[in-house]
Amino acid sequence: MKYHNFLLSLFLILSLNSCSEKEEKISLIKENNLEMQMIEAYNEGLKEFNRGDIFFSVKKFNEVELLYPQSVWAPRSNLMAAYAYYSQMYFNEAIYELERFLDKYKNHPDTDYAYYLLAICHYNQIVDEKKDIGEIIKAKEYFNLLIKNFPNTDFAEDANFKLELIEELLASKELYLANYYLDREKWIPAINRYKKIVNEYNTTIYVEEALYRLVELNYKLGLVNEAKKYAILLGYNYQSSEWYERSYKILNRNYKKSDIKKNIEKEKSLLRKFKDLFK
Repeated sequence: MKYHNFLLSLFLILSLNSCSEKEEKISLIKENNLEMQMIEAYNEGLKEFNRGDIFFSVKKFNEVELLYPQSVWAPRSNLMAAYAYYSQMYFNEAIYELERFLDKYKNHPDTDYAYYLLAICHYNQIVDEKKDIGEIIKAKEYFNLLIKNFPNTDFAEDANFKLELIEELLASKELYLANYYLDREKWIPAINRYKKIVNEYNTTIYVEEALYRLVELNYKLGLVNEAKKYAILLGYNYQSSEWYERSYKILNRNYKKSDIKKNIEKEKSLLRKFKDLFK
């Protein structure tokens, strides 16, 4: 009987050891399968992206993050999901993925690319500068961030170019509002808008008209010296401009076109004399 109990105990011990070894092997096999599943999911995501099925490709890229969140493939998959959405102009979805990337993978080597794509997503949603001011401001914010934090990249170079276009859009919006007030004879709000163009957007194509309107409105309000100040500024920078000719006509009632040429030559002569003082 004792011998029988001994054999039973030995059988149970061996069975438990066997189960323990079996469980370890199963765990190891699962771990290997998990890595393979991640690689397969990423490759399938790329394949579906190239086929044009971006929603399924995004699903596979998101799977990679879930399977191996600490691997190098997780942030790559996040960026690929964002780019997949962007490529088909699902900008809001792309923005969501990019904001998630920047929050989750701080100091990643591709942070500059994420900010650039984020700025472009906002920039590409600008349709009407009078309505899409939120997208304009967001795009400007991210382009400025790129220039500040990643100045020696191709992204920063393109950001500079895009910012010039954004400045034109913002100046256009200000001019639209200024002319709106002008048409309704609300002189002071109109003047403030035109001044904003001159002070903040003086490299844009809208500054000439803004200067002329400041001449016109200040003269209308009896502020002749103020009108002359803006006329001089307009003449100095845009002598051959139609707007300069119109401002000259306001301040010179006995206007002749030949008088403008004489005035320009006089200004040039005075400038030459001024320069001679420093030789």
